[in-house]
Amino acid sequence: MRIRTKAFYALLLTIAVVSAVSAAAQAPPTAPAAESPRRAELAVDYTYIHSNAPPGGCGCFNMNGGSVIFAWPVKPGRVAIAADLTIDGSSEAISAHNFNLTLGTFTVGPRYLLPVHHFPIQPYVQVLFGAARASGSLVNGKTPASIDRSAEFATNFGGGADLRINPTFSIRLAEADYLLTTFNNGVNDHQNNTRLSSGIVLHF
Repeated sequence: MRIRTKAFYALLLTIAVVSAVSAAAQAPPTAPAAESPRRAELAVDYTYIHSNAPPGGCGCFNMNGGSVIFAWPVKPGRVAIAADLTIDGSSEAISAHNFNLTLGTFTVGPRYLLPVHHFPIQPYVQVLFGAARASGSLVNGKTPASIDRSAEFATNFGGGADLRINPTFSIRLAEADYLLTTFNNGVNDHQNNTRLSSGIVLHF
């Protein structure tokens, strides 16, 4: 009787083991979060720019606006190609003459996602190149702050961090960039800008 009972339990154990192995073999492997396939993403950000515009001094002023950034992953690896369209306008009168300015930039370049494994915050760094175009009373006519209104070379480099909420949605906690524009101003033909952004990111 004991022999039959042991044989019965051995048979049940064998069936359980075979079933578990079979189920494991049929189930798709689950990749860790750090190795999950990268997704294309679209970010919509609020953007603040601190700029200087007449040459020969700070002449600093602030601009506010928005950015739309599309990033396409390059597989394999953590590299993506990012395209950034930003439009900002002066939020205050520029100089005693109450000039105004609207600045648009379009830049494209590589982005590198730093390895974080299972951590929900994804930091990145990037270097983008493209063009900038300006309009407004600051660029009209011959003034101490006048600049050429044509499209000129621009580059921005820096980095940021996204908080992953779920596979399709993240919050861009912050992005900080140095933005260089090269409008003709009759002196040094470049403008130094600090750009800060924050917004939402959709993953496809």
